[in-house]
Amino acid sequence: MVDVSDKDDTDRVAIAHGYITVSPEAFAVAESRDTKKGDPIAIAELAGIMSAKRTADLIPLCHPLPITGAKVDVIAHPEQHMFEVIARVKTTGKTGVEMEALTCVSTACLTIYDMLKAVDKTMVIHGIELLEKSGGKSGHYRKADG
Repeated sequence: MVDVSDKDDTDRVAIAHGYITVSPEAFAVAESRDTKKGDPIAIAELAGIMSAKRTADLIPLCHPLPITGAKVDVIAHPEQHMFEVIARVKTTGKTGVEMEALTCVSTACLTIYDMLKAVDKTMVIHGIELLEKSGGKSGHYRKADG
């Protein structure tokens, strides 16, 4: 692991997003929020938040961090039969929470896949990326529009 002991504690925030595209049938099932396993949207949001706290267990050499805030939103895009997952993770510490935000998005998308796989095996998870981060020596980053 990278030695961060000499770094200053700063407030850090990371925002990431990604997508899962599903069949029209699977989209309707997800929108109904009623599957044999429960509400796929609510469970995906919860799974994303839970994964932020476990990122260091999943990613080798990732520092365990005291997460001070995590929010995951699943937004429906009906015209594309797609769900967008947006995660915002916060901490005060010596290293950033980009990996935690990206893990939130990945886990939420995988949870939607798990919840809907009985209906649709053709789902595609795509576009997972960091949108913004702040704090630390490297300062503020925001992905350029385009």
